Amino acid sequence: MAQAKRKKKFFDVEMPIIGKETQMQAYEISELDGRYLKYDLTRLLKGKSVMLTMKVKVEGDSAIATPKKMLVLPYFIRRMMRKGTNYVEDSFDAECEDAKLRIKPFMITRRKVSRAVRNELRKKAREELINYVKDKTSEKLFDEILKNQVQRPLSQRLKKIYPLALCEIRAFESKDK
Repeated sequence: MAQAKRKKKFFDVEMPIIGKETQMQAYEISELDGRYLKYDLTRLLKGKSVMLTMKVKVEGDSAIATPKKMLVLPYFIRRMMRKGTNYVEDSFDAECEDAKLRIKPFMITRRKVSRAVRNELRKKAREELINYVKDKTSEKLFDEILKNQVQRPLSQRLKKIYPLALCEIRAFESKDK
C-alpha cells in the first residue's frame, strides 16, 4: 500500500530587527530550527544594498530570526567609487558583551591621499570600533549599524584626519563565544 505523501507548508518567521515577518517552507515548524535566512534590505535602506543573514530559532509554535551577518553588496561599493579617490578597508575581530565579532569597515576618501593618511584612518577606525562595541550586545549593534548610528559618528571622528566621501561597515558578522 502506498504511503501518503507529506506536504510542505509555509510557516511565519518573525524578524524583530527590521519589524517584518516572512515565510519559510518546511514539513513541520521544528525543522526550521537552525536554518539560515537571507533577506535583502535594499528597499528598506533607500538604495543602500545590504544583505542580512539571520538564523531561525523555534520557540514553541513561533519562529524568530536573529541576525548573524550583514554584508554591503559589492555593486553598491563599486557605484560609490569615483576617479581620483582612494579607499581604505580593514578586517579585524572584536569582542562585544555576548559574542565575538568580525568587523570590516570601508572608507572612501574625497581625493587621492598618501599611504600614511590611509594607514592613520585605518588605525583610528579600528580603535574607535573596538572601543564602541565592547559594552554592547550583538543584537543592539546590528540595529545601530542598520540605522547608521555607528557609521556617522565614526565618519565625524575620522574627518579630523581626512574628510571621507563614504564611511560604511562593509561586513559585520557575529559568532557565538
